[in-house]
Amino acid sequence: MTRQVKTYNPNHIFVDTNVLIGAYSGDARFQTDSDCLHYLYSIVGKKLYVSTLSVAQLISVYQKKKTNDEIRSIVRELQHRFTIVCFTVKDIDEALTETGADIEDNVQFVLARKQKCRVIITNNYKDYLLLLGAQIIKPSKVRTIAR
Repeated sequence: MTRQVKTYNPNHIFVDTNVLIGAYSGDARFQTDSDCLHYLYSIVGKKLYVSTLSVAQLISVYQKKKTNDEIRSIVRELQHRFTIVCFTVKDIDEALTETGADIEDNVQFVLARKQKCRVIITNNYKDYLLLLGAQIIKPSKVRTIAR
C-alpha cells in the first residue's frame, strides 16, 4: 500500500546510498554524483538527509577499497554535511508494505517521508516511480533545485 505524503518540506532533500557511493568513489565514471553533492552543499536554506543504512552500506562497500582513515574521513564529512536518520523496526515494517521495486529503496523512501523530504536524489529513478509523494531527481538533474 503506497501512501501519499500530505505534508512535506520543500527544503528537505534526501540523498540515496548509490549517489554517496558514487560520489566518494574517486572514479571518473561517477563524476556526476560528486558534482551533485558539491552542488547540494552549496545550496543555502536546504537541509540534507541520509540514512544510517546508507552510511553502513557505504562503509561496507569501501571496506576493501579504501583505508580505514579514508572511510573515517568520508563518514565524518557525511556527519558534518547531513542529518543522518536512524531507522527502526517500524520503518522496516512500513517499507515492507510499500510497492516500490526495491525493498532497500522502500526503506530509504520511508525515512525520507519520515523527515518530510520533498526531494529524493537517486540513480535508481525507476525503483522510486511507484512511491508517491516525493520528487525523484537524478544526480544529473540536481541543478533544477534552485539555490
